[in-house]
Amino acid sequence: MQRILDPAQIEAFTERSIPRLRLADPATLYQKRAERLVALSFGHAIGDYLELIASLCQAQQRARDRLSAPDPASAVIEQLPARIARAQAHGLPVLQASAWSREARWRAVLVELCESLRHQGPVSARAVCARLLAEDPAWLETQADRLLGVSPGTIDVQAAPFLMAALQVYWVGLIRALERDSNILTSLHNRPAETAMAGVCPVCGTLPVASVVRADAQYQGYRYLHCPLCATEWHLVRIKCSHCLSSEGIHYHYVAEGSGAVRAESCDSCRTYRKILYHEKDPAAEPVADDLASLSLDLLMGAERHRRASGNPFLWQPPTD
Repeated sequence: MQRILDPAQIEAFTERSIPRLRLADPATLYQKRAERLVALSFGHAIGDYLELIASLCQAQQRARDRLSAPDPASAVIEQLPARIARAQAHGLPVLQASAWSREARWRAVLVELCESLRHQGPVSARAVCARLLAEDPAWLETQADRLLGVSPGTIDVQAAPFLMAALQVYWVGLIRALERDSNILTSLHNRPAETAMAGVCPVCGTLPVASVVRADAQYQGYRYLHCPLCATEWHLVRIKCSHCLSSEGIHYHYVAEGSGAVRAESCDSCRTYRKILYHEKDPAAEPVADDLASLSLDLLMGAERHRRASGNPFLWQPPTD
């Protein structure tokens, strides 16, 4: 006698049977993103900006080896097990960005990035880097708080991509500390996908920038949401809104002249969308880079009165009245 599973049972089985979490490989993360941005920049309407962000990603790759890893003797690392246990007990992300006491070394990463870029790229970008190098640390911390959702306030849209780049390197460095504890990693991989938390990064609590349907053997056909801060990826079943988690009224949109590797997944319930990448159509597609380079798809979705569920770390819009 055949047994037919309902959708909820299928989802529960899937969550138990596949790798739930994919941690970033910091050895190649930023270089691969830079290479993708360069490839996408040729003939692109915003090609100059994509090249600038590629240079920023290359600077991130250089900075991460020297400045991203936490000092094993630091107070933050000593407190890490207790903080993680507390977060896990309450079902919260273990390195929640909006509640984390950042160390000053994230600003050392920012200095490294700005020093790398202040003598290259567009004049406007060089001017922003020079300004950031001279800014008061308190101002930098305030801007970081606003970017991470710690506090409200006006975001400096010119400085934001550089600040986010430094924060990305810092948070990926924190994950390297997590990797030293096999018990923490096992707990993260085995943690059930609580409905209330499924739409945010289980490591840092950040909203995803896009999702990827992977084609590599271990993850073939599975969809993972991608964190724009710590680059962690976590599983979410397909044909489900990554914002409100509805499974009804899901539609897919793409630009006719494109490859179809990047689409917008929209939801009738909450009227939001996020990009979704298909590696079977383009295995080089990278969530942050391809999201940034597919602005024509954003224009299409805006015309259809859908709003982005969350933004790109390298593209911040000025405040509107």
